[in-house]
Amino acid sequence: MGHFSDALKALSLLFFLPVLAFADEASVPPGMVKIPGGEFTMGSDAPYAFANEKPAHRVSVTPFFLDIHPVTNAEFAKFVDVTGYKTVAERAVDWEEIKKQVPSGTPKPSEEVLQAGSLVFKSTNGPVDLRDISNWWRWTPGANWRHPEGPGSSINGRENHPVVHIAWEDAVAFSTWVGKRLPTEAEWEFAARGGLDGARYACGDSEKKDGQFMLNRWTGKFPYHNDLKDGFCGTSPVGAFPGNGYGLFDMGGNVWNWCSDIYSGDAFKERAKEGCLFTDPKGPLESRTIPGDPSERSVPGTLQRVIKGGSFLCHPDYCESYRLSARRGSPPDTATSHTGFRCAMDAAN
Repeated sequence: MGHFSDALKALSLLFFLPVLAFADEASVPPGMVKIPGGEFTMGSDAPYAFANEKPAHRVSVTPFFLDIHPVTNAEFAKFVDVTGYKTVAERAVDWEEIKKQVPSGTPKPSEEVLQAGSLVFKSTNGPVDLRDISNWWRWTPGANWRHPEGPGSSINGRENHPVVHIAWEDAVAFSTWVGKRLPTEAEWEFAARGGLDGARYACGDSEKKDGQFMLNRWTGKFPYHNDLKDGFCGTSPVGAFPGNGYGLFDMGGNVWNWCSDIYSGDAFKERAKEGCLFTDPKGPLESRTIPGDPSERSVPGTLQRVIKGGSFLCHPDYCESYRLSARRGSPPDTATSHTGFRCAMDAAN
């Protein structure tokens, strides 16, 4: 009788397993992946890491949901159609606000420059000083998520590409509308690693597999010659490259992703002083830059938010920010042709 009972229990378990698996799968919001949570090494002490990535330290995150891929043009268009939302790049520029983010005494730009617009990448005619980003970035009136390269351009045929020219405020507005939120920097990095603790890239320690690029980044000579060896000149459709260990796409390259944290270049050094495991860190309370660090791009003293993941414009000679530990700060009202986002959501442990 005991053997029969055991067999019956086994049969019952086999019968219910698919149901239980389906129930667990059904609890995951559409278009998202449940990230299991756990401990990992955040940041990097590797020779190639910038000062703002150091020191590496242990962090723990609780389970959460994360979008499988960056928010697409089609998804953002639905949000705009329903709400009538206007992105920061589509609004007239407020000089009084801009003054707070530039050095004191900076003269007011012409009215032409103060028109609604965004920063658009423009390739150069040859080698330039890579320390001066103004060599390839142009303020372009009329550039926004609908017109990524400026007036005359459109997103037709790019509905499944990540939406770009998104400021932090825009990302928060969309996330709130869909009942989600932006991921913290720790959540983003943990998810991007896909279980590969200490790896350089989301695909492992090499950005190629069998000679093929596993992410969308600039190939050739930046910023004047892109040889397209990764298959793309600009953004790529989401999911064009293999996903990571958690089934997440574009966790490195394609577009930068906004995070919820305030950015500070010395945030990890401050944590190291505590000498303990950090659980679900939310970032510092104010922005600080590290003088002389080539990863720093903004004016000291201005509020910045964390962006992660790098973009199709990253190149090892200039900006290998598609590395998992790489991080950067950006003013929350700044939109560019390579910045987008993805959403997160709390999950039960």
